[in-house]
Amino acid sequence: MADALVVGAGPNGLAAALELARAGVAVQVLEGAPTPGGGCRTEALTLPGYRHDVCSTVHALAAASPFFAGVDLDGHGVRLLTPEVAFAHPLDGGRAGAVVASVDETAASLGRDAAAYRALLSPLVGHADAILPEVLSVLRLPPRHPVVMARFGAVGVQPMSRLVRRFRTPEARGLLAGVAAHAVRPLTAPLTGAFGLLLTMVAHTVGWPVVEGGSQRLVDALVASITEAGGTVSTGRWVTDLAELESRTATLLDLAPRGLLELTGDRLGARYRATLARYPYGPGVCKVDWALSGPVPWTAEACRRAGTVHVGGTFEEVLTAEADVAAGRHPDRPFCIVVQPGVVDPTRAPSGCQTLWGYCHVPNGSTLDQTDAIESQIERFAPGFRDLVSARVTTRTSDAQRDNPNYVGGDFSGGPSTIRYTLSRPTLRWDPYRTPIHSLYLCSSYTPPGGGVHGMCGVGAARSALGALRR
Repeated sequence: MADALVVGAGPNGLAAALELARAGVAVQVLEGAPTPGGGCRTEALTLPGYRHDVCSTVHALAAASPFFAGVDLDGHGVRLLTPEVAFAHPLDGGRAGAVVASVDETAASLGRDAAAYRALLSPLVGHADAILPEVLSVLRLPPRHPVVMARFGAVGVQPMSRLVRRFRTPEARGLLAGVAAHAVRPLTAPLTGAFGLLLTMVAHTVGWPVVEGGSQRLVDALVASITEAGGTVSTGRWVTDLAELESRTATLLDLAPRGLLELTGDRLGARYRATLARYPYGPGVCKVDWALSGPVPWTAEACRRAGTVHVGGTFEEVLTAEADVAAGRHPDRPFCIVVQPGVVDPTRAPSGCQTLWGYCHVPNGSTLDQTDAIESQIERFAPGFRDLVSARVTTRTSDAQRDNPNYVGGDFSGGPSTIRYTLSRPTLRWDPYRTPIHSLYLCSSYTPPGGGVHGMCGVGAARSALGALRR
């Protein structure tokens, strides 16, 4: 009988297990899928010799995470490879905005918006060491750097549609549209400014790296670290009822609110159950993985050097596309996030070839195949792209939820990025990780600080459990 059980071996479940194991608690992790990792896995989805990341490829938040800073990635053979261009945003006519490591170099490429870009980003990058640990935290305690965080909050709480008024060039406005759209919210919504600025700040500090050989190696390092600390990780066992679990001290669940309800039955209090049942899942995605016979022929040179390309056209086009999704519609020209790890990692495909994936946001639970719309957007800025496609695999929202039940309706972000659900997910409680059931905790991305491969949701839940054990 384990001292603690963790159900779900996504990055947060593994982070929780490692935190507990390092504290001397005997930990067992149970995962239903054949391999651990959740959305942080690598598989041969298309043709022999091509290795595709099932979901997460770009690990900007892992590079910035206090949790991963304490994991010996080098010792476990994990190499983070950072593209010269973190992200680029192509426009018609062969133009593009691009973010590189240097704020000054990025600003200089934006012409008459150079001064405005420096004024907005330089103060944030200068205080990144104070801001990033605060943002990647439980978000319920007073900040250790209140003045710095107040300044960040005053800017970040604004919608990107307001912040972008400082800029005039299509390149600068497009850059901000694309990076803010990672919030999966209309660009007129509060906090979209914070998402865009945070991710851009990370690009200027630690970059937007990929893992050589695939994201699975990051998970393998976590599993090895848990084993070295005395824990175990078991796969191929789906847990369907809380009665299956026996623990002397604590059980931590890397599950969505829906999964928590299904697992606990009527054991939760009526009010807590009702709140979880009303949890509003965000938009889903339609994702396409390609095996390519060569690199994407982007018209804009900067896009050929970028690990991530935000494909959607002008700020106004991205604004319209994301507003359509929020209203339950499928845009004719969707905003797409396209990732090309082969820019820095040639190991993922046969010589001269590349893997590529791209997705667009769709209404939650959408059944529409958006492959043609996504490829049309890429072809718009990279004529001849379709000629390079050797094979493709499309993942719709139902496919994503089947492979990972935490992706309810295709939502892989852990719910809406609103002010309320950023600060109080999944419910409004002082300790968001603790459930009304004694010694049962939630450690998924549906707890603070939310989505992304950073492990801090798991760390928060593990520390909550350890605090109870020590009392």
